Formats: sequence, C-alpha cells, structure tokens
Amino acid sequence: MKKFVFLTCPLILVILACTNQKDLDDPARTFEDISEEEKHLPENALLSFENSTDVELTLFASEPMISNPTNMDIDARGRVWMCEVQNYRLPYNPTFEARANGDRILILEDTDGDGVADQKKVFYEGNDINGALGIAVLGTKVIVSASPNVLIFYDENQDDIPEKKDTLFSLIKGVDDDHGTHAFVFGPDGRLYFNFGNAGKQIRDKRGQPIIDKFGRAVEAHGKPYRQGMAFRCNIDGSDLEVLGYNFRNIYELCVDSYGNIFQSDNDDDGNKGVRINHIVEYGNYGYQDQITGAGWRERRVGMHDEIPMRHWHVNDPGVIPNMLMTGAGSPAGITFYEGSTLPPAFHNQVIHAEPGHQVVRAYLIEKDKAGYKASIKNLVRSKDKWFRPSDVCVAPDGSLFIADWHDAVVGGNGMDDRNRGRIYRVTTRGSTSSYEIPPFNLDSPEQAITALLSPNQATRYLAHMTLMQSGMAAEPALLSLFERNNPIATARSSWLLARLPQKGLSYVKAICTDGNEDLRIAGIRMMRYLYPNQVLGQVQSMTNDPSLLVRKEIAIALTGYCDDQAIDIWLDLVDQFDPEDRWSLEALGLSTDHCPDRYFNAWIDRNKEQWNTPKGHSLIWRIRSAQALPYLSSIIKDPSTPRGTIARYFRSFHFIESNKKDNVLGEILQHYPSDSAILKYVLLSINPSFLKKTRSILNLVLNDLDDIKGSPEWFTTLKNLRLKTENESLWSMVIDDEQTTEIKKDAAATLINIAGLSFVKARFRELS
Repeated sequence: MKKFVFLTCPLILVILACTNQKDLDDPARTFEDISEEEKHLPENALLSFENSTDVELTLFASEPMISNPTNMDIDARGRVWMCEVQNYRLPYNPTFEARANGDRILILEDTDGDGVADQKKVFYEGNDINGALGIAVLGTKVIVSASPNVLIFYDENQDDIPEKKDTLFSLIKGVDDDHGTHAFVFGPDGRLYFNFGNAGKQIRDKRGQPIIDKFGRAVEAHGKPYRQGMAFRCNIDGSDLEVLGYNFRNIYELCVDSYGNIFQSDNDDDGNKGVRINHIVEYGNYGYQDQITGAGWRERRVGMHDEIPMRHWHVNDPGVIPNMLMTGAGSPAGITFYEGSTLPPAFHNQVIHAEPGHQVVRAYLIEKDKAGYKASIKNLVRSKDKWFRPSDVCVAPDGSLFIADWHDAVVGGNGMDDRNRGRIYRVTTRGSTSSYEIPPFNLDSPEQAITALLSPNQATRYLAHMTLMQSGMAAEPALLSLFERNNPIATARSSWLLARLPQKGLSYVKAICTDGNEDLRIAGIRMMRYLYPNQVLGQVQSMTNDPSLLVRKEIAIALTGYCDDQAIDIWLDLVDQFDPEDRWSLEALGLSTDHCPDRYFNAWIDRNKEQWNTPKGHSLIWRIRSAQALPYLSSIIKDPSTPRGTIARYFRSFHFIESNKKDNVLGEILQHYPSDSAILKYVLLSINPSFLKKTRSILNLVLNDLDDIKGSPEWFTTLKNLRLKTENESLWSMVIDDEQTTEIKKDAAATLINIAGLSFVKARFRELS
C-alpha cells in the first residue's frame, strides 16, 4: 500500500501542474477578485458579464486579432465583417499616430466551427474609410459608410479582394464624426435603409449632384422641411432616395422587420436623460429642433414640456411624432431586429440594441399602443467592465447573436483611450452547443431558395430575395408554398416577392390587404404604395373601416402628398373614427394634410360644422396647419370652458401656420384678455415683433402690462425684440442687484448688451469702480 502511494504521488503532482491553477485555487473567482490590469485581458473577459439567465456568451474574437470595431455584418457563410477603426478622430486624440495606410475592413472566420475565429483577412485598407461607421455585405457587394461618402466595393469572383470600388452617395457632412452616415440594412421589399446623424446635413448622388425627393424638395437639412438627422430608403443602386423621417440628433443605425416596420435609437444632447427609441412613421418630424425656425430645445417657447427629456424633443409641438420609449441617459449604438429562433423566446421578434454608455445589450419588448408602439427593456447581456462598449449587434445564419465591443475607457464622442483592444462575442441559448455551424442552403432552384429566404441573417435573405426576384414566374409555386404556411413572417417575406410578379403581382397585394393579420395588411398597403402607386387610393378606400388602428394609421400615411377629392374623402372617413387621445393617429392624419392643409381643413369643417367644438375637433384644429384654423383657435382660447392649463397648447399652433392674418388674431386675443399676465406671455412668444412695432393699439397694450411680467424670460425677449431702451436702467439694476438670481443677472446683462451695446455696460462698470 505504501508503495502504491509513493508511486502515485508524482502523478498527482503532474496533474496539478497541468491543471488550470486558477480554477483549483478559487473555483468561484469573480471579476472583482482580479486586478484592474487583469480585467482588461481577453482571457478574463467573460468574468465581467451578467447575462440573462437563459443565454450564454462566448468570446469569438479579441485583440491582438482585432481592435476598435465600430460596426459589423455577418455574411451568408457566417463570417464576420467589421470596420476596424484606429484612425478615429485623430485631431482629438493627438497621442495616437495615424495608421498610415488607413482604416480596414476585416473578415473573421471560424474555419473549424468551434465558435472562435481562427482566420483573419484584410478585405480593404485605405484612408478613404477612416472612421467608417457602417458595413453591409450583400452578395458580391460590400457597402461601407464613411462620410463624406458611401462606398460600394465589388468582389465578383468572391476571392475576398475587391476588383472595383464605386461611390453610392457623396458629399455627406460629418466627416470622421459619430454623427455622420451609418450602416445600410436590406429591407424585406428589396430596398436599402440607412440613416445619418445631425452632422450629415445633406446627401448627394455619386456625381455630387443634389438629390430631389418625390415631392420636389432637396434632401438637405435646411428646414424646407428637413432638419438635423434623417432616415432614408433607396433602391439597391441608390436611386429613388426617400426621407423616411427627420429632425433626429444622432441616430446610429436602424433596423427593419419583415413587415417593413422601422425602428432606431436616438441620442440626446449628452447629459439630458433624453435618449429615445423611435418607431419611424414615414415623413415624420421627430422634434430635435423647432421644425419652423430651427431653434434649439432650450429656447423659450409656448407650451413647452416641464420635463427636460420631453422638452428636448419638442413633444408638445403639433407635428412631432411620439417616442416609442424614453431610456434616460446613454450612448445608443448598433441595433437589429431579431427574427430568429436560436435565442430564448422572450427575444423573438424584438429590437435588440447595443448601449455602450451602460455596458449593456438589451431588447426592447414591443407592444402595440393604440395606433403606435410602446416598449419595455429586457437586458440580454450586461458587463461590470466599464470598458465593455458594445458598438453593434448582428444576427448570424444560425440565429446566434454577435456583439461588437469597441472596448475602451471612453464611449466615443471624439475620444479614445485605447486603440489596440476590441472584442466580438457570440450569444446563444444557455445549454445549446457551443459549436458554430452554418445551416446549409443553395440557390439552384426557387424551391431551395425559399429556405434561405427564411434565414434570420440579412446577407442570406438578400441572396435568396434577389434569386427569387430574378426567377420571375418560375418562383411563384415556391413562394406560394411559403405564403400559405401558418407563419406570418414567412407570409410577409414571400408576399414582397409575389407582389412583383408580372400580371399577377397586384392580385397578390390585394389579397394580403385582406388578410386576417393586421401586420400583413399594413405590409400590403406598403407593397401597394411601392409597386402600384396608381392603385393606392382605390385600395385604401376599401380599407377605411378596418378595425385596426395601426392599419388606419398606415392609410393616413399613404395619403401624404395627395390633394384630390378622393384622398380627402378617404381622410374624412378616417377622421370619423379618430380617437383624440391617440397621438399616433393624430400625427398620421396631420401628415396627410401637410401638403395642402386648407383643402383638408375646409372639407372637414364643411362635413362637421357643428362638431368642431369637441375634443376631436380641438385636436384636429391644433394639428392641421391651415390658415382657416385661426378663428377656431381663437375661439378655443377665448372660450371660458377651455381648461386654463391647455391654453398654451393652442397658442403654440399659431407658430406652425403660414398666414399674414395670424398676428391680427393674436392681437385680438390680447385685447380679449386685458391685464392677464399669462396670456400676455403666450402672445409675446407667438406674435411677430414687427407687427407689434407697427400696430400701435396692440403695442400699447403690451407696454401697459409689461411690468407685470418683469424679470420673466418673455420680458427679456420682448425688450430685445422691440429694442426698448427705456428699460436700460431697469436692466442695469438687475445686473448689479445682489439679491437677484444668477440666471436673471445673466439674462439682464445679455439683454442690456443687445439693446444698449457693450460700451454702455463697460461705462457703467467704470462708474462703479
């Protein structure tokens, strides 16, 4: 026995030496147990995560293989393509030397299927993609978003070396800026979707020529009507570009589901807890700036929200689309819509989003809310490591989710502390195999291609969609088999292609418009608008009594730009069913009227002569920007039964109406409310100063009561607008009065300098000394 023990002791020592000593010494070792330096080593990366209980996270790639991933895509072979950005904002980061050959597009591959990348290729390297913020791999085309250009690379022989480079769009502002142009997404309709932040300002075609939308308006952020960040849609070749929504701050990326619903996040002016998630209502204004003047959210206005996060987006203004969700502070980045089945069911058919400001990747669980959507948050993975900066999320062909991690002490915003680290993670359901196996598919026949069309991966769906579309009528039987499955997503994806079939497409669209599923009926309206625009009014007229609020909202959007009697009759039928408490419906109905508001308003009044003075009527009068609404707004404001707390709302409507009569109406309201300081403030924020200067009777009313609002923001504004030098002494007294608040002293000084000039103020200070 002793001999046996003696002989086995060396064996035990060998086993101990070969075993991971860390696990033996402390099997419960945690992220908090290791040093700060160890926390940023790739081998310890997984220790930092707090995952949803039913998902598992693995490390797919890390430094030194990669660094600084800003955006990624996953091709149909399961390979990860990423923008490796080391030349990020170098003027703001002078301690880093430029990578001389420029930033790179990398291809990462797991050749043995163990879930870890073991091969890296450089697809492209160049200074023309420095600071690239988007990549989309669509067959032999690779679209890279790197303001001022959107570049398209062609790899026809698929040897991972591009033979040709071209420009899809050009002269976008926001060069090397987080607020520039972002990644492209392939939609279920076969078109491309993308966006840019508020540094983008304009977009030109490949030749540098201005792009004009279908309403004859230049796609420029100059307020006619477009402002700030925008979301777009175009054909594969870049033609027929549309602005889907505008007046965002910094929308990093967008996502599209199989029905054509579009979602994205938007970052606030940092520090105002106003980060939001948007559902895109086509043609919608999203309120970052005053739509008419371009004023920032801090500028005083009638009826602005008491809470800064809501005030930030002008949510109380008529013509601003509601937010789906407000998430507080943050730094939103990449986003995807998950239509796979590999992740746990809670995440199926949901928006999944990278939020580097909070070191979290989370889902927004969407619920229908009247004619729109609302959402709640469910975390997918969260890290205790403050360097975990998820910049993007993508879905692989097997349905697993990939996360790109910029991995830095800072979240961007012009700065970086590290340029050599970066990770990519893979998320699967807990307990599933860790291997990374790509489902086989081929495109040799339509019957085989429909399998690929059902893929959760964008690049795979693109290949299938293009193959089936090019097959024409030969694809009809296969598409019908998909259409008839008891699966709404399969039905939607096949319907977009059936709708294109020669001679038969229109009948398929009409069929989908009568489906029992409201999401499919909405998709049907979108198909009709895209493929059969001459049939739109006839189709939606037959649907005006649809029981779904969401369908009726989509009909209202479809009327945008139409000013004929048929369109107005359809709109009136929608108005008859309208709930004034449903802001989503109200804004959609308002969009219908924006191109010819007087025609719609007059038709509505003619039909509802006795119904305007109702909650429904008041909502429409508030929203429709018609000069014909002015006397009705005045009547609502003067009506003693109008709740006092709502009057400011109606004053705000004057701001959005183009009419040389509105100042007279505002003057009459002021005369109706003599010595009412609240009304005086509302009028002063709404009326044109030049009108006051030349209309003595109204000016006298203002001057007589001006002392009643002394020291208010409206008082300071009025002094500047009217250049009332008679108040110079009052202003100076405020400047030197130690009992005044700092804010009032600042406003008084600024107003005094504006009216009397800096020399006046300097002279007074010399007198004091």
